[in-house]
This record gives sequence, C-alpha cells and structure tokens, in this order.
Amino acid sequence: MTEGDGVLLVEVTRGPAVESRHRGHLVVVDADDRLIYAAGDPGRLIFPRSALKPLQALPTHALGAVEAFGLSGPETAVMAASHGAELFHLEAVRGILAKIGAAESDLHCGPHMPGNPAASAELIRNGESPRAIHNNCSGKHAGMLALARLLEAPLAGYHEPEHPVQEEIRSLLLGVCGVDSARLGWGTDGCGVPNYRMPLRALALGFARLSLPNCLPRPLAEGARTLNRAICAHPTYVSGSAAFCAEMIGALAGAVVAKSGAEGVYALGLTQRGWGMALKMEDGSPRGVPAVVTAFLEAAGVLDGARARLERFRRPAVINTRGDTVGEMRCPLDFRAAF
Repeated sequence: MTEGDGVLLVEVTRGPAVESRHRGHLVVVDADDRLIYAAGDPGRLIFPRSALKPLQALPTHALGAVEAFGLSGPETAVMAASHGAELFHLEAVRGILAKIGAAESDLHCGPHMPGNPAASAELIRNGESPRAIHNNCSGKHAGMLALARLLEAPLAGYHEPEHPVQEEIRSLLLGVCGVDSARLGWGTDGCGVPNYRMPLRALALGFARLSLPNCLPRPLAEGARTLNRAICAHPTYVSGSAAFCAEMIGALAGAVVAKSGAEGVYALGLTQRGWGMALKMEDGSPRGVPAVVTAFLEAAGVLDGARARLERFRRPAVINTRGDTVGEMRCPLDFRAAF
C-alpha cells in the first residue's frame, strides 16, 4: 500500500469471495477537536464537494434569512441539498428565488438532467431541456443569492471567490472548521462556485460544531439550530426520495445531521454527542459509503431504533440483472474500541 491509499473501508463480495476493495480515510472528533477515532490519515487533504453544503448555507441562516424572507422549512433545507429535481425540490428553490426577488437566470450553476429518474423522464416526456434550476446544487445557489441580499451585495458574480458572498463563507469555514488560512486551498466545484481543500479532520470538526450549536457564537448558533431543524424535519429536500441520506436522517429523527459529497466524501454530526465524522474514499466511489456510515452509527449506539428501516444500507446487496443477490458490501472496521 502506497502512502495516501488509506485503510480498507469496504469489501465487495461475490459469492464467498472478496471481489473488490475500497480504501480510504475516516475520522471522528468532538466539538473541541479531540480525536475520538481515526482510520487512515485524519489530515488527508480533500475537497469536501457537496458535503460542504450545510456549512456553506450556515452564514445565510446566521444572518437571519428565515426571518428576513419568510422562508419555510423545506426552503431552508434545500439550501443544503444535492437534490434530484423532483417537483417539490423545484418548488422550494423557486420559492426562495421569489422571496428574495431573484430569477432562475440569476443562478450560476449549469444545467444537467435531473438526478431523479422519474423527474428526468418527465422532463423528456414534456420535450423540455434541463435548466439551471434542475442542477442538484440549485438550492445551494439560491441560498447564496439570499446571502447576497442579506449582505446588500450584488447578485451578479456571487460565485466569484472575491465576491462578498464567498468571502463570508470562507471566513466561516476558517473559524468553524478550525483551518488556518494558509492551508485552505480551493478549486472550482462542479456547479461553478469555490470548493475548499481542507484536512478531512477539519470537515469532521465543522460537522461536530454544526451538530452542537451551543459551542458556536450566538449568531452562528441560531443559524445552526435553524438549519438543523429544517434538515431533520425535511430530509427528502436535502437529497431526494429513497436516497440514503434522506432515509438515514429521517429514520434517526433528529439524532444526525449529514451530507454526502461527490468523489466518495461523506460527513455527519451526532446531535446528542456533538461528534463529527468525515470519510473519503480514495477511489472516489460512493457505493460503499452507506455500509461504512451505518457501521459507525451502529457502534455509536444511535442505530438501534432505526435498524429495520436502514437494514438494506448496512450490508448493501450486490444484485445481478435477474434480481438475484450474488454478494454484498461490508465495512470491516471495528469501531467498538472507540465507544
């Protein structure tokens, strides 16, 4: 194993044999950045990708967007979403835009087909082409436009690194994630806004503090409470119908705030403990992430009441074209020593 490859996080079997392996890194910290558990390199520099969305949305809510614009719970939650462009997602994003006096044309994210198969099929049946609002990040972008309004900054250019919106987000990340400015690199995300390169441990710390609002300064604490309530009450607005993220947040009924990211990234906060967990698959594959996350939640003692609902994610089945189960994905990590 070469440096940076990480440790074994997931085994994929076919029959009795292991066919594939996914390596990566996982770290758990508390809100004071005390290390609870690590597998691989906690300092592995990563791009959080969409796992960063709740933290990117936090300044908007800390500045009182809900009160200023009369936002609903779903509109609040969709600002942290990687949604599937289902009708209810689109209605929530349009609701934000209408309330802040912006238009779909103000969204900088590029168009792509809806991630939800039924929503994609509906668009094709209607003879429509996808627009920016169908982008899975359109809720995040609507939230950034709302932040521009709160900062009395222009909507134009909100995606640029030097715009007040991105400066506000970057300042929050430095503080909440405990990252030195010299270590916070950045690159352009898939939707056209900055995404920040940081140690995996810093992402876990951000989610630990998000999940324990009392540890944050008052404006951020209020914003975190608002965001957490919305995410936990409306989990399908954060991902989509039947997605792992929505199923897990909904099943655990307020115990977890979580977000997936592209290239095999996942982060969550345990609201009852104030712990944050972040993981990164070295090969970028997300397929084994649910197995790792549920293994962690089981060891942490928060899965008990939701075991039946989340059973299919604990050891996801490998299924062939006939619908037969021919293998499984499993996490070999032993978290019990940490708890």
